[in-house]
Amino acid sequence: MNKTNIVLKGIRADEMSFKLNNVRPQEGKLDLKPTFSRKVRRAVENERVSFVTLSVQIASAADSPKPFDLFASVTGIFETDASTEEEKRFAVVECTQLLFPYLRSAVTNLTTAAMSAPVVLPVVSGPLFPEDRKLEDEYFS
Repeated sequence: MNKTNIVLKGIRADEMSFKLNNVRPQEGKLDLKPTFSRKVRRAVENERVSFVTLSVQIASAADSPKPFDLFASVTGIFETDASTEEEKRFAVVECTQLLFPYLRSAVTNLTTAAMSAPVVLPVVSGPLFPEDRKLEDEYFS
């Protein structure tokens, strides 16, 4: 299978929110457990253009209190020459990998601007979502 060409046409921040809670970390260790999600849409007028939205949420719950609630969502506009469904699915994986550093930066900037300790999401060297790992294994085998 041929590698598809992907061009990042633009990025926008869709939503960013930070809410401070009155919770102190226990025993000096804080387990934030961020939850990631992705939404993919294709442009109606041009099937080569895709919109990939990545979101991260850190939310406090009764059984897992957090010192803050955070939500950040960014959308990347991509153009690709993928033609088959398999190539399009793999292009989404690559688009996600291209967009993730921007989401990481948004989270760090948001927590810093809130005058909180900066949160730096870990670097992910490879697919972010479990279903992408399986697809990548199939694509390169």
